Amino acid sequence: MGFGSNLGDIIWIFLWSFFFIVYLMVLFSILSDLFRDHSLNGWWKAVWIIFLIFVPFLTALIYLIARGQGMAERGMKQAAAAKKQQDAYIQQVAGSSSATDQIAQAKALLDAGTITQAEFDQLKAKALS
Repeated sequence: MGFGSNLGDIIWIFLWSFFFIVYLMVLFSILSDLFRDHSLNGWWKAVWIIFLIFVPFLTALIYLIARGQGMAERGMKQAAAAKKQQDAYIQQVAGSSSATDQIAQAKALLDAGTITQAEFDQLKAKALS
C-alpha cells in the first residue's frame, strides 16, 4: 500500500464523481425537457420518468437519441421567449426613447419645479441631438 495505490484511488474517485455529475446534468436536462414539451401527454411523460428511475442509463441514452432534435428545438424556443421577455422588460423600464417623449418628460419636471429652466434646456438639447 504505497503512494501509487492511494493516487489511483483518488483518480478513480474523481473520475466516478465526474461521470456522476455528468449523468445528473443529463438527467435534469431530460426532466426539464419532458415538462417543457407540451405535445407529449402526461401518460408518456410518466412512462419516461418511470423508465428513468428503473433503467436510468439506457433510458437516458434512448431519450437523447429519439428526442434529441426536438429537445434542442424546445431549448431554442425557450431561450428566444426568454430573450423576448427580457427585451420587453428593458424597453418598459427604459421608457420611451423618442426625443418628443424625452422633452415632454423634461417639461413635466420643469412644470413641477423639480428642475430649473437651464436644466430643462440642457435636457432638450440632449434629446434633440
